[in-house]
Amino acid sequence: MMARRRVGPEDARSWLLVNGARPELFDPAHGSRADQVVLDIEDAVDPARKDEARAGVAQWLSDGERSAWVRINDHSTPYWEDDVATLAGVPGLLGVVLAKTEAAEHVTETYDRLGGATPVLALVESALGIEEAVSTARARGTFRLAFGSGDYRRDTGTSADDLAMAYPRSRLVVASRIGELPGPIDGPTVTHSLPVLREQSAVTVSLGLTGKLCLDPDQAPVLNEIISPAPSDVAWAQDFLADFDARGQVVRDGSDLPRLARARKITRLAETFGVQPA
Repeated sequence: MMARRRVGPEDARSWLLVNGARPELFDPAHGSRADQVVLDIEDAVDPARKDEARAGVAQWLSDGERSAWVRINDHSTPYWEDDVATLAGVPGLLGVVLAKTEAAEHVTETYDRLGGATPVLALVESALGIEEAVSTARARGTFRLAFGSGDYRRDTGTSADDLAMAYPRSRLVVASRIGELPGPIDGPTVTHSLPVLREQSAVTVSLGLTGKLCLDPDQAPVLNEIISPAPSDVAWAQDFLADFDARGQVVRDGSDLPRLARARKITRLAETFGVQPA
């Protein structure tokens, strides 16, 4: 299996969720093409197996060559305190994904319990969570926002239609910008159809989200491709920057500065993701 490209969590496109009660899946996930791996000890694990899964994840992460994020149980549950107590100081812990975040203090208390240095990715999964997204984005310890689309639909009765789901996604995009965070991470596509995944990932990009949760390692290469700049965009960015330098970096009209910012962003991401111009 080809080793996954090491893309940092600020820019990570594909976030692979792995059942925390199935340790035989951890090594294959770590070697997959996903930008980041999330070991899930929340919804993926039956309550009767929480202790077992938590201990197994901590043990696996304690190996010096292994690292991953962990999705922990939400602040309102009796499992949250055990999760943060067990994971605090574990060497391979890159950060936690906090389930069902609905308030800034949920993030801050988690961050503080973990020692004040472990990033917290706030998973927003309810109407209240969406409403409080700006304060969550501004909270101390918040690293990035993510959309728990399935639980949001269950909470609100919203369909999976792109139009119906545009509002909460856009709220997370705006909140991330206000909080000066990297772009938010979209919810997963629950299908084995790669054409459907491509289509839904294109909607993710169009709304301004810059990552996506996934449930299968085979989805990661598709997400990475769709969420990355297209080779044609990279060629345009390089040509624009070359022309801008050739004319002495003189701004000609009001469209130059927005295009300059876009070209520089595309170039940076292309270098990060290894995308070559067409």
